[in-house]
Amino acid sequence: MHSLDRFYIGGDWVAPKGTETMPVMNPATDSRIGTLTLGDAVDVDRAVAAAQAAFDGFSRTPRAERLDMLQRLLEITRRRQDDLARAMTAEMGAPATMSREVQAESGIGHLEAFIAALEAQEEELTLDNGDILTREPIGVVGMITPWNWPINQIALKVIPALATGCTCVLKPSEHTPLSADIYAEIVHEAGYPAGVFNLVHGDGPTVGAAIARHPDVAMVSFTGSTRAGVEVSRNAAEGIKRVTLELGGKSPNLVFADCDLETRIAEGVATCFYNTGQSCDAPTRMLVERSCYPRALELARQAAEAQAVGDPAEEGDHIGPLFDRIQYDRVQALIEAGIAEGATLLAGGPGKPEGLEQGWFVRPTIFADVTNDMRIAREEIFGPVLVMIPFDTEEEAIRIANDTDYGLAAYVQTGDPERARRVGDRLRAGVIQVNGRASGYGSPFGGYKKSGIGREGGIFGLEDYQEIKVRAPFTT
Repeated sequence: MHSLDRFYIGGDWVAPKGTETMPVMNPATDSRIGTLTLGDAVDVDRAVAAAQAAFDGFSRTPRAERLDMLQRLLEITRRRQDDLARAMTAEMGAPATMSREVQAESGIGHLEAFIAALEAQEEELTLDNGDILTREPIGVVGMITPWNWPINQIALKVIPALATGCTCVLKPSEHTPLSADIYAEIVHEAGYPAGVFNLVHGDGPTVGAAIARHPDVAMVSFTGSTRAGVEVSRNAAEGIKRVTLELGGKSPNLVFADCDLETRIAEGVATCFYNTGQSCDAPTRMLVERSCYPRALELARQAAEAQAVGDPAEEGDHIGPLFDRIQYDRVQALIEAGIAEGATLLAGGPGKPEGLEQGWFVRPTIFADVTNDMRIAREEIFGPVLVMIPFDTEEEAIRIANDTDYGLAAYVQTGDPERARRVGDRLRAGVIQVNGRASGYGSPFGGYKKSGIGREGGIFGLEDYQEIKVRAPFTT
């Protein structure tokens, strides 16, 4: 049983001022694995004060020194990859293999990409008009991260802050504190000056809101639901802070008849179900050209029925449970809504898989003959639920794909490179994946519309944490 009753503030592990506690649960067994003490506004004040005090010195650290520290951070992150993976398997149910090779590995991949981006970024350049442009760290950054990709999102926020000379206060999801504490230990061992990185546990309405409102926080970076992103923006508005948001999605996957149908349908189903469907960029709407729609339905059904669900503590390519009871109930309600709306249940359905009655496991589910006005086509379900929608023309496919409040990612499957380019150019989404090719570490990640503001990753992720200053050249 883990007792999580300390925060990392000012270079030390300290007792929180907040006294409220909450259980940390294992979603595969619905059993308690720890107790977390929640912070309050006083804890946020202490952490921001530590970050503010450290900013002047750390912001003037030469780039070579910051690169050396990032290399130490990389070495320690590699050494503790298995620790991070085990923590995430326990606290949010990511299967052991995926947790190690993808969830924990993301902390390494993003770090390597940020190191390369910092090495490549010009610290100073002369504009065509002779003026001199420099980039400076924005200040103290408040960071609020989610439970579904804990280390991935911590890395995408903490590393660019450390790289650019910012200082920061992190509020990880209160539901995944084990991996966050390990990450704080990694930063501490890397030797960052006291106050550069601070961690405060707590909930969104208390600690998250206090971070967003704090007058000494220059920027807030948030990943989570669109609803919560609106609240973060409201809380930050009075201080005229920079706000970056990575929010929800309802990503379309456009499948044209000229693609390798057997490969792309199976791949699309697996990608939708990956991480038990708990990914904001999951391709949850599969739009299929009508001429190959019947065959696509059969291939999708086969893929869903072949999808293994099991104990996340075991190695393998199965999927684990949903994160908690609240998420389970939401997914069940939306599956029932799809049935009530008249969609065809192609695979799965309500309830738990046979033999997995304990924990928050769900049946991988596919709906066919869906129309884009149904709830299951418009709302982010955040579970292993795929909807399939037929289309007749390329123009209709693009229209349906863009008919959403979100714009985080989109997927195109075609054998025609010109079509891939033509369709991709018209999709209103921040990331376009083609024929199974995903974007890599270092590429910008973020979305249009209600999917967010700003970009994370690589050079663009660094720039979000920097101010631009223009200086006139010296003359006499």
